[in-house]
Amino acid sequence: MQQAINTKERIILGIDPGTAVMGYGLVKEIGTKIELISLGVVKMDKIDDHMLKLQRIFEKTVALIDNYKPDCLAIEAPFYGKNIQVMLKLGRAQGVAMAAALSRNVEVTEYAPRKIKMAITGNGNAAKEQVAAMLQRLLNFTETPDFLDATDGLAVAVCHSFQKVSTAKGGSKKSYSGWDTFVKDNVKRVVK
Repeated sequence: MQQAINTKERIILGIDPGTAVMGYGLVKEIGTKIELISLGVVKMDKIDDHMLKLQRIFEKTVALIDNYKPDCLAIEAPFYGKNIQVMLKLGRAQGVAMAAALSRNVEVTEYAPRKIKMAITGNGNAAKEQVAAMLQRLLNFTETPDFLDATDGLAVAVCHSFQKVSTAKGGSKKSYSGWDTFVKDNVKRVVK
């Protein structure tokens, strides 16, 4: 019974919504291990009509779901900046990606940007470059994407995995206040 819990697999699609560039990343979770499947961006900077951008987000999200068959979608929540119009456009982009997942009966979970950065780097104020570097180490890939939106999408997927992975013996969940406490309790899992 315990072995079945440890080898449970799922595919997580992470999306960093945007109306100029949408980043995405896919990971396969096998028990407590995470493997990179794919990451990339959908560029929409050459599309002038906002509605056509939303259509492209919907179609690309559906295509990713149909191609990779993820078990769930993790998506970054829009954050309030100085410009309310930008937030509204990001909210629409996020909503369209969520609707695409829901149209395929894929579970959706939303994460705040600070929570994602905290989960990946241990610092809720980390720069995009820090998040990308930590993901490269964590998932053993060396390619640096042209757009950090790709690693932002991947970060959302990894953050979701961290929320669900059982880290304690016996299948019970244990939460950590940051990377320091996780590392202390999981010294054998740290790759140097």
